Amino acid sequence: MGRFVEAEDRRQSFLLPQSLDDYVTEDNPVRVIEVFIDELDLGGLGFAGVHPAVTGRPAYHPSTLLKIYLYGYLNRLQSSRRLEREAGRNIELMWLTGRLTPDYKTIANFRRDKNFTVAKVAKRMEQVDASIARYLAALDHADRQDSDISEARTERITEKIAGLRRQMQALKQMEQQVQATPDKQVSLTDPDARSMATSGRGTGVVDYNVQTAVDAEHHLIVAHEVTNFGHDRTLLESMGLKAQAATGCEQITALADRGYFNGEQILACEGTGVLPCIPKTDTSTAAQRGFFTRHHFIYDAQNDHYTCPAGQKLTKGIGQSDRTDDIDHYRHLTACFTCPLRPNCTPDKLKRLKRWQHEDVLEKMQARLDRMPNAMGVRRQTVEHPQS
Repeated sequence: MGRFVEAEDRRQSFLLPQSLDDYVTEDNPVRVIEVFIDELDLGGLGFAGVHPAVTGRPAYHPSTLLKIYLYGYLNRLQSSRRLEREAGRNIELMWLTGRLTPDYKTIANFRRDKNFTVAKVAKRMEQVDASIARYLAALDHADRQDSDISEARTERITEKIAGLRRQMQALKQMEQQVQATPDKQVSLTDPDARSMATSGRGTGVVDYNVQTAVDAEHHLIVAHEVTNFGHDRTLLESMGLKAQAATGCEQITALADRGYFNGEQILACEGTGVLPCIPKTDTSTAAQRGFFTRHHFIYDAQNDHYTCPAGQKLTKGIGQSDRTDDIDHYRHLTACFTCPLRPNCTPDKLKRLKRWQHEDVLEKMQARLDRMPNAMGVRRQTVEHPQS
């Protein structure tokens, strides 16, 4: 091997084997997890299983499972199966748990979702109701059989039905609690945590929404905020103003992803020195159905009308949107009926365009984005850099 650093023979035996503690430095974060959890009164915090049952197989202490859960949270290990593997090969986790390796189902059951919303409670009540109906049918079948086996089975089914009915009563009480909260959510794990929207269906997590504003030149976090909002749509103005105050700049450009797009928030930034640059998500299916899109209609701000692909002028109607009073409708009352382009324009008799009364603010922002074709690439590099 020459002058390379020589590795030890993995088959070499030692007279005095090294302990796990030798591999975990004094400043390792797992030592903080150990001290923090050991100081908690898990019974007082509502953790089940603190006092073990007299009979049955010994269970893992909740502190052990909580250490695994917290370690996974700090190291971005969300999968129960991944945590099970890491408990058997990761020295830090082996030190933290004392070489205990709970299976993935035990880990999953410990950290199962304890966040309740109106939809979750209703779904769970439906499941319990279906289980009660199934057991009642089984009970009716067992009652028609005369034997010692059927009698024992009847007793067992009756106990399960009683347990399900108690669970149904608890769910009804939880439903009342959920309905009484302002945001229709109750979290038993952390009262302040809330269900967060994620990109995958059914993959939502209950935690907090951490906001950071990062300087694009130096890649430093200049402002941050921890909220329990399940989305980013109402946080643009507050984070933009915080970043502006922290940097001391009279004017800043705020690059954000589509999750922050909100007309009211963008309007609130107008005149403050915060210049948002946020791409808009196009939810229209017009292009997929072979119709003209909004980009084919040119707005004339001076005369306040749209020009359609056929050259006709769509003017503002008298009535406004039936849900808000700041949305105007533009249409042509006669031209659409005889227009040869109507099959490519709309499936209705008239083409109607909606325009927000402050649409010019969004158009100015889009113009800024058009002048910055690499804006979203810069955003990804800037935001992800401090987290790497």
